[in-house]
This record gives sequence, structure tokens and C-alpha cells, in this order.
Amino acid sequence: MKSIPESHQDLLKDETKAFLYLATLMKDGSPQVTPIWFDMDGEYIRINSAKGRLKDKNMRARPTVALCIADPKNPYRYLQVRGMVTEISMEGAEEHIDQLNFKYQGDRHYPDHGPDKPRVIYKIEPLKVDAHG
Repeated sequence: MKSIPESHQDLLKDETKAFLYLATLMKDGSPQVTPIWFDMDGEYIRINSAKGRLKDKNMRARPTVALCIADPKNPYRYLQVRGMVTEISMEGAEEHIDQLNFKYQGDRHYPDHGPDKPRVIYKIEPLKVDAHG
């Protein structure tokens, strides 16, 4: 596991509200990129999505991912991370999306809950980290 440099730790804090750009791999090997909310769980990066979405299918089939977390105040200052999805779980995922909604939107209840959109947490282990800017 690779740690995040101290110089860029602020990008991981809730008050920064930085978005994570997630690159997953399609069946044909082409990349697919999505902006997504995230948080940290110790040394792991956590993201949340609805089961069955394209990024969900890609990470289940091909767990190698790349991430970019840009400073909202200076997009030339960013973290580039290559990692591995080490855990996929529905346990606590509804509460997790509520926490992320509070971080990014200031509301403690994510408005799009529903039985047709079960939530999933993906835990990503950073394997290579480059800090820029």
C-alpha cells in the first residue's frame, strides 16, 4: 500500500470537497471515467455507487483502477493514484452515501435512495501515488 504524501493530505479532507475522477476498464480494455464522491477509511479510499451501474460492473470484473483527485482551487495541483478494489460490500452502503451527501451537499439524507438502486461501497487500496502541483 502506498501512502498519500503529507503535502496533499488536505485533498482528502471533508472540508475540501474535492471530487475523485475514477477510471475503470471496459471489457474491450478501453477506459471509462466518472467523477464521484469519496472519503477515506484509514489507508483506503472509499467510493459509493448503485449496484449495476457501468463502473460497478467494471470494478467487479476488472478491479484495477486509476484515480485523479484535483484541488478544487487549483486543478494543476492533484493526486494521481493507481490502485486495486480490495473490497466490495453492500453493508453500511446506504449510510455511507448519506455521509457523502452531507460532505458534498450539506444534507444528511441522500435523496435518491430506493430498493431499485441498492448502494455499494468499494474500498480501494492505493498502490502507486503521484502528487503534482
